[in-house]
Amino acid sequence: MEGLLQVPFLTALLAGAVTAGIPLLLAGLGEQMSEKAGVLNVGIEGMMLGGAYAGFLTAISSGSIWLGFLAGACGGALVAVPMVILCVQRGLNQIVIGIGLTLGLEGLTAILHHVQFSRTYPRLARVETLPIPLLSDIPILGPALFDRHPFVYLAFLLVPALAILYRGTNFGLWLRAAGDRPAALDVTGIDVIATRTVAVIFTGLMAGLGGAFLANVGAGIFVPFMTHGDGFIGVVLAMLARGRAASVLAGAMIFGGCLSLTTAFQIAGVNVPTDVIQMLPFATVMVVLIVFGRQASLPVALGLPYVRGER
Repeated sequence: MEGLLQVPFLTALLAGAVTAGIPLLLAGLGEQMSEKAGVLNVGIEGMMLGGAYAGFLTAISSGSIWLGFLAGACGGALVAVPMVILCVQRGLNQIVIGIGLTLGLEGLTAILHHVQFSRTYPRLARVETLPIPLLSDIPILGPALFDRHPFVYLAFLLVPALAILYRGTNFGLWLRAAGDRPAALDVTGIDVIATRTVAVIFTGLMAGLGGAFLANVGAGIFVPFMTHGDGFIGVVLAMLARGRAASVLAGAMIFGGCLSLTTAFQIAGVNVPTDVIQMLPFATVMVVLIVFGRQASLPVALGLPYVRGER
C-alpha cells in the first residue's frame, strides 16, 4: 500500500492517464459531434486504426511527427468517407456499416503492416516535450501534465473550443437540429445531409489524430489491432457526456488512468496480473453504463437516416 502512495507511482499513473487518455479524448470529441448531428459512428475504431497506420508510416518515412499527425487525420477522414456515402447519403444502417468499416480496417492495416514491415519493426525515437515554465516544476502534477509533447496541449485546447462551437455558433445549433429535428432544420434552408457529412468527416479526422497519437507518441510503433477497443470506449464517452465536451475529457482521463495502471504498478513494485489490468477499462465501461447509462441524453434522430419529405 505504501508503494501506491509514492511520488513515482502517482506521477507515472497521472502521466500514463494523459498518454492513454488523449486518443480516447480525440475519439470521444469526434464521436460527440457525429452523434449531435444524428449519426451513430461505431466505425470509429477502424478510423483510429487507419489514422494510426497512415500516421506512423508517414512519420517513420519523413522523420516528422507533425506530418505523421497530418497523415493520420487524413487517413481517418478517408475512412469516414464510406460512412458518409452509405449512411448519410444512402441511408443504410449505421451500426452495420460502422462495424463493417472497423472489421475491414482491422484486416487492411494488418495486411499493409505485414507487407511493409514483415521483417522489421521500426520504432520512432522518443518525442521531445515542451515543458511549461514553473508549472512543470510542480511535484507530481508538473512532470505528468506540463512537460508533454505540444500536441497534448492542443488536444486539451480542443475541449473549450468545441464547447464554444456548440453553444455560441450557428453551426452548433445546426448540429443539434440535425440530430433532434432534422426536418425542421431542412425547412429553414440548411442542408441536413451536408451538416451530417461535415460532422462525420470531422469524426474521422479526430479519430485519425487519436490513432496517430497512439502510434507515434504513445507507443512509438504500429502493430495490428493496437487500438484494443479505444474507439468503442470513445463511443461510450460521447454517449455519457450528454453533449458536453468537458465531460468527454473527464471520462477520457478516468479510462486513461485504468489503461496506465500496468506501468504504474510496475514502478511501485506491485505484482498484479497483466490480464486483470487489461480487463479493468472494459469492466469500468460496464459499471459506468450500469450506473449512468439511464442518464445519457441522446439526440432523438440518432441512428435514423434523413430523407426529405418523409416523416
